[in-house]
Amino acid sequence: MDSYTVLFGVIGDPIRHSKSPVMMNRAFEALGINGSYGAFHVVPEKLGEAIKGIRALGFRGLNVTLPHKVNVMAHLDEIHPGALAAGAVNTIVNEQGRLIGYNTDGIGYVRSLKEEAASNLADSKIVVLGAGGAARGIVWALAQEHPAEIIVANRTEEKARELVATLSAEANLTPIAWSQLQTACQDADVVINTTSIGMAPNVDAVPLDVSWLKPGAVASDLIYNPLKTKFLQQSDERGLVVHGGLGMFIYQGAYAFEYWTGQRAPVEVMVQAVLESFETSFSQ
Repeated sequence: MDSYTVLFGVIGDPIRHSKSPVMMNRAFEALGINGSYGAFHVVPEKLGEAIKGIRALGFRGLNVTLPHKVNVMAHLDEIHPGALAAGAVNTIVNEQGRLIGYNTDGIGYVRSLKEEAASNLADSKIVVLGAGGAARGIVWALAQEHPAEIIVANRTEEKARELVATLSAEANLTPIAWSQLQTACQDADVVINTTSIGMAPNVDAVPLDVSWLKPGAVASDLIYNPLKTKFLQQSDERGLVVHGGLGMFIYQGAYAFEYWTGQRAPVEVMVQAVLESFETSFSQ
């Protein structure tokens, strides 16, 4: 790292679990880019100050994770139409002092889901758990695949209603209370956990009873640490199709990398870096 090094990073609360620095720094190295990527713990009340710091230090790019994906939008100069429609930003590009917000969560997730678990989402019934920033981006991207229905469940039902109201023009969306999940899941083709339930260190938590899902359904979890959550373990034991969060994590990062650098992301290198990082964690 020297005075010419281009700065990048990720902000969130919590953030210590993030594998983004390992993945991005390996990608920069692979392409010979003099860049450095760090993880920064930013609590909600310090979000505005953190973004001012990014401007002052001249960061080229930033990833944004929970819980800042919605609130960060108020601190940016421009929002890409896809992120505006989703109502959430997970990637920021600094274009000569102008901070532009993008959403690569949704497109990264859908690409991963279609490649790994459900190649055709048209006319399917999808249940989404959670209504935060990650869910917004994913619901918007799922809507572009023309499913029959997307049901959004959240512990605070009003948040589910707000998300549905924002994206109602995109697809057939239905908000429900958490108490209605069992009924909604019984004939769902895909059930997606976008919440932090089951994320390290709370690895024994599950968002729902997997016996509610029909045979052949896809159980999908955005969490990538652990690689296979308890929700996915239980779903696998029942013979369901399981889809973890690693693919989405890789592809959302790859799209962000390309926005920042203008170069094609070395996806295979990024996958390997993350997997090696998990192996190192397990061996310690």
